[in-house]
Amino acid sequence: MSRIMLLPVFLMLLVCLPEARAADDTKTKIVLIAGQPSHPSGQHEFNAGCILLARALNEQSSLPVHVTVVHNGWPNDESVFENAKAVVIYSDGNDRHPTNGHEEKVDELAASGVGIMCMHYAVEVPPGDRGNYFKRWIGGHYEGGFSCNPHWTAPLAPNSDHPIANGVPGFPANDEWYYNMRWADPKTATDVLTSTPTREKINRYIHWTPAGEKELGNRQTLMWAVQRKDGGRGVGFTGGHWHRNWAIDDFRRVVLNAMIWTAGMEVPEGGVKSEPITEAQLNENLDEKRKMEHISLPSDADLNQPAAEPVEYRWPGKKP
Repeated sequence: MSRIMLLPVFLMLLVCLPEARAADDTKTKIVLIAGQPSHPSGQHEFNAGCILLARALNEQSSLPVHVTVVHNGWPNDESVFENAKAVVIYSDGNDRHPTNGHEEKVDELAASGVGIMCMHYAVEVPPGDRGNYFKRWIGGHYEGGFSCNPHWTAPLAPNSDHPIANGVPGFPANDEWYYNMRWADPKTATDVLTSTPTREKINRYIHWTPAGEKELGNRQTLMWAVQRKDGGRGVGFTGGHWHRNWAIDDFRRVVLNAMIWTAGMEVPEGGVKSEPITEAQLNENLDEKRKMEHISLPSDADLNQPAAEPVEYRWPGKKP
């Protein structure tokens, strides 16, 4: 008797399922590509970082958006891009960049108005054809031997005239902030986050270039945005080296804002909502490394590291 009573309920659910799927189809789709495992534990945690960002948008933002995460590089099935309004890439660059060998597909997506956003190392590609794609898709790129990538504490100044800065006051963060990008000519990018590097703020030199030396003391672009002629949008963000920084509310908010803007959506006046990230959550889904590190929440000590000893120029292909 109970089975007979449950049958109408089961049939009603079957009828409602197409409607539920249709409602989900009304959500703006973002594809977030996480790169392959990379640096030591706690650095370049692309998979774990993408999970945190997707969770914030899918479960906490209250926005009509759905983020699909592709793990460990370019998707095996490109149908994941169907109906996507934005593709966001958080990965290594150059030959390990997920778009390497897939430029024509990305260019096809961009030409159809799909937004393209690249974060941290994913803004670096070689000059030439690949660099030209990036100038078209997101307005510029990191170029080895020209751009530089010191670790430094940047007091970040948001451009209050741009929607990506909604709800984001100025804030400091220590990261591997790349600067001195190779821009499209004429420059098409609008600055979103800027800061000024100085010797005192740099706590580690990685690739150090004559241009990086020359630009000390000059305001630099650390996040930028492009409204493309094809109707799509592009964003570059040079931060994202340290996984711990996703627990900085304003750091996380400006990136979530950028993802929403890249997808052609309206950024809420107060910025995208998300819940605070706990230390336990920072240590979830980390890539397996030979030596695993426990990741602590950001602290004042991160912002007050001693200045590194100045170095002579060093960059790929050159000795220190």
